[in-house]
Amino acid sequence: MEQISKTEDMKTMTSCMNKLQSDGYTVNFKIEDEHELISLDSEKTYRPEQVHINNFYRFEGASDPDENSILYAIETNDGEKGMLTDAYGAYADLNVAKFIQEVENIGKKPVTGNAPDVEETTDSDSDKI
Repeated sequence: MEQISKTEDMKTMTSCMNKLQSDGYTVNFKIEDEHELISLDSEKTYRPEQVHINNFYRFEGASDPDENSILYAIETNDGEKGMLTDAYGAYADLNVAKFIQEVENIGKKPVTGNAPDVEETTDSDSDKI
């Protein structure tokens, strides 16, 4: 039997979802409003700061641009792993787009302040060395 390469295997949304499911992404998520992700399995809700997007996949319809979609592989802070789907382009759900943007912005925030193990030195401290 001929083995299909991983990239050939992941060309359709269905094959990608099957692969993610075999990797433990078994929960289905939806966005209730722009600030809340809901697990359809446990009915738990998550805010953007409680969510990490591990990967995403875009799919384009070969003959119809209306078939453009995106699949997000999501993990929550309490270990739920699952998928969220959306269209992109003209048919995208604005609440999904806003939620995903908030999650991405959280990861881009600069770290401020000193690290816990770092001590600041003053000019007078450096004379003691």
